[in-house]
Amino acid sequence: MVATTPSLNKFEKLKAEKDGLAVRAELESFAQMGWEAMDNNDREHRLKWLGVFWRPVTPGKFMMRLRLPSGIITSAQLRVLGNILQRYGDEGSADITTRQNIQLRGIRIEDLPQIFAEMESVHLTSVQSGMDNVRNITGSPVAGLEAGELYDTRAMIQELQDKITNGGAGNPEFTNLPRKFNIAIAGCRDNSVHAEINDLAFIPAFKNEVFGFNIVVGGFFSAKRIEPAVPLDAWVPPEGVIPFSLAMLRVFRDHGLRANRLKSRLMWLIDEWGIEKLRSTVAAEYQLPLATAAAKDEIEWEKRDHLGVYAQKQEGLSYVGIHIPLGRLFAEDMFELARVAEIYGSGEFRFTVEQNGIIPNVPADRLDSLLADSLLQKFSIAPNNLTRSVVSCTGAQFCNFALMETKQQAEHFANQLADRVTVPEPVRFHWTGCPNSCGQPQVADIGLMGTKVRKDGKMTEGVDIYMGGTVGKDAHLGTCVMKGVACEDLLPVLEELLVKNFEGKIKV
Repeated sequence: MVATTPSLNKFEKLKAEKDGLAVRAELESFAQMGWEAMDNNDREHRLKWLGVFWRPVTPGKFMMRLRLPSGIITSAQLRVLGNILQRYGDEGSADITTRQNIQLRGIRIEDLPQIFAEMESVHLTSVQSGMDNVRNITGSPVAGLEAGELYDTRAMIQELQDKITNGGAGNPEFTNLPRKFNIAIAGCRDNSVHAEINDLAFIPAFKNEVFGFNIVVGGFFSAKRIEPAVPLDAWVPPEGVIPFSLAMLRVFRDHGLRANRLKSRLMWLIDEWGIEKLRSTVAAEYQLPLATAAAKDEIEWEKRDHLGVYAQKQEGLSYVGIHIPLGRLFAEDMFELARVAEIYGSGEFRFTVEQNGIIPNVPADRLDSLLADSLLQKFSIAPNNLTRSVVSCTGAQFCNFALMETKQQAEHFANQLADRVTVPEPVRFHWTGCPNSCGQPQVADIGLMGTKVRKDGKMTEGVDIYMGGTVGKDAHLGTCVMKGVACEDLLPVLEELLVKNFEGKIKV
């Protein structure tokens, strides 16, 4: 049961009045009455429990966030999503998220019953993907493919999602957390899941020569605070990952802070309790022996973006990583991805936290044909070093929190820099429209956070610049090095940063 608090913020009161999952039974009614006639709390908040998001900047056009454990999707599922987007024409699009997930845009309330039916026909769900729920569970994008992996986490991640969401039908046991909760499970050696920015992350580690996972907790970004995850001094074997995760969720649900919504993520509970009390409380809920952490983890490789062609551990097969600029897809792109996944691979496609894609299980005798396919002219396997690692949040086009349009700016500056500067290695640019940091500028080589600046007596779009974020075996967050740079003055600033910090050379 959820602990009581002296005072409840407005969202806690909203949840106490009516469980978010309850609106599933009202979809037909919503479709008939239209979005304008809906109760405000149902339209703007409770629909998020079904993964449907009201967007004030596009009234009547909703966003839908799916759940894709480990970022894996089938060609049949891609076609269904393409069909959904196609009905909305130019207003229908999709974004790959930094949690290996997909968000659909342009959705109309009157189409929701049919959309849910179409998704269920191919085992897709969007349930519990918004508000105070567990977000998409991330894992290695090449799980089950890579010869050097330590553990194939795909089945584990799928089972954990099914436990949390009751197989996609909705699970009231976990629909009233104090705030959202991010989980990542890494079975590889390169920290492809960005463990340090998750509320709960499992990192591969051997203890007494037995494989399992060290646990870190509390990592998060928000407008108020940014914290990397900290060690829990705990290790679990593979069979302990799911029961431990559920135990942690129950503890967070029952004891997490609820009075101040800005101080309700797991790290705030760690501040109040201390790490030892959190560990002992979760250990009691876990109901299995909880070992102390292994002395070292197995994150030994540098972070990779998986773009290009790589041999799989299955003899004669390769996976092909493709660059999807800024993670933006349209209906025709969905159809084309489904086509190449079926013709050249096994009918499976994967998304990465870098907002790119992977075509797995390509036989050697089909590889040359795939590389010559027209789709790979649009989605390259070898983009240049200044465009290949650009990540962007949604931006002001669709998000009312954003202080700038990020995707267009990110594309513009990446292309401008590629025309003007050469660098010997890829430079990771992350763009985010506001301090909520959905674009994760703190993990980037160069991170850009949208803001408003005064120039020539007028307010205009600008950025705060972050640097020093590292990923992989020694991951840590970067810091703000420059504030309030107007976008119209940004190009020479970025050129100088590339020259001074990344061995950039200005093209003659």
